[in-house]
Amino acid sequence: MRTFADPLRRALAVAADRVAVVDGDAQPTGNQLTGNQLSYAELAGRCARLVGGLRSLGLESGDRVALLMANGHRYVEAYLALPAAGFVIVPLNARLADAELEYICTDAGVRALITDRVPGVLDALVEHVVRVPDAYDDLVAAADTASPDGVVAGHGPGAEPGPDTLAGLFYTGGTTGPAKGVMLTHRNLVANMWNALTSCDLRADDRYLVMAPMFHAAGTVAVLGCVALGATQVTVPAFDPGLVLDTIERERITTTLAVPTMLVALCEEQARAPRDVSSLRLLTHGASPVAVETLRRFRTLFPDTALVHLYGATELAPLATAFADEHLHLDGPRARSCGQGVIGCRIEVVDPEGVPLPIGEVGEVAVRGDNVMAGYWAKPEQTDAVLSDGWYRSGDLGRLDREGYLFLVDRAKDMIVTGGENVYSSEVEQALATHPQVLECAVFGIPDEQWGEAVAASVVLRPGLDQPVTVAALQAHCREHIAGFKVPKRIDVTTAPLPKSAAGKILKRELREPFWEGRTERVGGA
Repeated sequence: MRTFADPLRRALAVAADRVAVVDGDAQPTGNQLTGNQLSYAELAGRCARLVGGLRSLGLESGDRVALLMANGHRYVEAYLALPAAGFVIVPLNARLADAELEYICTDAGVRALITDRVPGVLDALVEHVVRVPDAYDDLVAAADTASPDGVVAGHGPGAEPGPDTLAGLFYTGGTTGPAKGVMLTHRNLVANMWNALTSCDLRADDRYLVMAPMFHAAGTVAVLGCVALGATQVTVPAFDPGLVLDTIERERITTTLAVPTMLVALCEEQARAPRDVSSLRLLTHGASPVAVETLRRFRTLFPDTALVHLYGATELAPLATAFADEHLHLDGPRARSCGQGVIGCRIEVVDPEGVPLPIGEVGEVAVRGDNVMAGYWAKPEQTDAVLSDGWYRSGDLGRLDREGYLFLVDRAKDMIVTGGENVYSSEVEQALATHPQVLECAVFGIPDEQWGEAVAASVVLRPGLDQPVTVAALQAHCREHIAGFKVPKRIDVTTAPLPKSAAGKILKRELREPFWEGRTERVGGA
C-alpha cells in the first residue's frame, strides 16, 4: 500500500458490507442505534462524493482543507478522502483561540474549511466554508462521481497522489513561538499504518473506539489500519469517561487508545459505577508519561484488558516504539519502559552532537524511518534544527537497555537542574503517584536563589477524602522513594483539575509560567 486510497480500496474488495463506522454517541432504541452507521461500501461512496463536491467548488489537488469538528463519521470521511484525492488536510485543535486558528489557516493557506462551529472569524478568512452537518451532507448528496471504488474518481489532471505527496499539515503547539505545521506525506502515514498494525495487534473483527480527538495524532493513529483490515471504528464526539464506558459496554468495544489523563478518569469512573468492559481485550496508551500505579489500578479495574505502551510524536506520524504485554512487566525492571522501536523505526540515544551514546547512558532520543516527517511547513530553520540525514531529534531524554527497550526520563525542556543536579520530573511524578490519595500530579522547576531551580509540584487529590494528606506527608512519602534533592520543595495541593490540552496532556507551562514571569532563564516546555 502506497497512499491513502489503497486501504479503502482493500476494504471495498474484502469487506464492502461490513460496518465501517458507527457514531457511538447515538442513543440506542432497543438493539438498534438511532445514529449513523456506515458500511464500507457506503463510506467509500460518501468519500468519493465529498471529493466531487469539493472539486465542484473549484478546489484543486494540493489545496489545503482545514477540519474543525468533533469526532464522527464525517471526520473519518474527510480524513480518508481528501488526501486520497490529492488535497492536504489541516486538522485544527478545537480548543485554540480565534487568533491561533487564524494564524494556522493563514500560515497554511487554507482554501476550504469543514466545521461544525457557528460562523466566526474564519468565515471571512477562508474562501469556502462547509458546515456540518447540513451543508456538508447537501454537498455530498449533490456531488457527481464516476465510481465509489477509490476516492480519486474525478481527480482531474495528473496522476493519483504518490507516496511523497503531502497528505496533511498537523500543527503542533506553539509553546516557544508560533505553531509549526508538521508536513506528513502519504509515505509517512502509510508507514505509520504498518507500524500500528504490527504493534497494536489490530484485527479484522475489532471494534475500535476513537475517543481521543481526531485533530490529534492519538485520535487518528489507527484509522488507516482499521480501514485496511475492514475493522469497525466507533467514534464518540469527545472524551467523557461515563460516555466512553457506556460505549464500551453497549458496542462491545475490543480495543482503543488513551492518554494518561484518560486512564485516570476511566479508572475513577469504573470504580464509581462499574460497567461490563469484558469485551475490551486491548488498550494502547501514549502521548505522555504515565505513572506505573495508574497502570496497576487500571489492571485491577479492567482485568481482561492487555496493555500496550506507545511512544512517538506528531513528527513521527506518530509511532516510534511499542511495549506489547506491558501489563506483564509492571512489577519488573522494565515497568517504566515505553518499549522497543517498532519494525519501521530505528532508535538511538545521542549526545548534543548527534553521536550515539553507550547502552544505559541518558541522552536525546533520535528516530529514523519512513514515518519521519518531511519537515515543518515554511520553516526551514526549525526543520534543520530537528532533522539531519533522515534522523529526527525528538527533544526527549532517555536511555536504552541491551535489548533495545527505551526508558524515557524527561522532556529536555522539563528537566530541572537544582544545585548542579539533574532532576527528571517524570521520576518525581512516579513517586508522588504511589500515594493512595494522589489522583494526578505535575512536577516542574521554579526559580530558587540558592540552587538556581527548585523542584515544585501541583497535586490533585482524590475527591471525598475525610482527612486530606498534608504537604509534609507527601514530602515524607517522596523521601521513601527518591533522593532528598529530588523531593519537591513546594507542593500545591488542590482538588481542581490540572490544566490540560484538548488531547489530555497536562500543560506544565501553565503551572510553571507564573513563577518565571519577568525572567529569561527558563523558556518553553509542554
